[in-house]
Amino acid sequence: MGRRLVPLTLDNLQDLPSRCRSCVFWELDPVSGEAAVKAGTGELEKESWISAVLLEWGSCGRVVYVDDIPVGFVLYAPPAYVARSTAFPTSPVSPDAVQLITGFIVPGYQGQGLGRVMVQTVAKDLLRRGFRAIEAFGDARWEGPGCLLPADHLLAVGFKTVRPHPAYPRLRLELRSTLSWKEDVELALDRLLGAARKEPALRPL
Repeated sequence: MGRRLVPLTLDNLQDLPSRCRSCVFWELDPVSGEAAVKAGTGELEKESWISAVLLEWGSCGRVVYVDDIPVGFVLYAPPAYVARSTAFPTSPVSPDAVQLITGFIVPGYQGQGLGRVMVQTVAKDLLRRGFRAIEAFGDARWEGPGCLLPADHLLAVGFKTVRPHPAYPRLRLELRSTLSWKEDVELALDRLLGAARKEPALRPL
């Protein structure tokens, strides 16, 4: 089974699930987001947002393919680009952190470690670019796929709660701590690239 994880661009934006392509929950403030939904311009707004972030800041997402089939994605950016982030009771995201915005794995491909590998790949990208941490708003009451990532999943891949909340805790992953699992990241990337040899299980972050 060939797996690969590639940067999100305007060329592969169509490989995101349709509901995610038109969702601007994070990209626009609540008022503008609701207006875009009513006007049916969500997909255009999403494309415009990704284009702006790519031009001004650089890579802001990854898409996971298994046998050339898109099966998941992750989106991230500095909080200044994420209009909705200021609306949360546990905001703001720390100034030294990039926000892990959202992610999704297609049913049938969940439970295979792809979520952990996506976080590791984002961490490696941000380490390379000189950032100190990733932060995310978790959903402590997660019941199914949505715009927020389940807090339990974030904790499971190495995040720590920095501002608790019964519904929307803010969590943080210190990137300097990821240096200790650099080899694990390389093994995970080898798997995604289709390495045939059997590797030991990844240690916890």
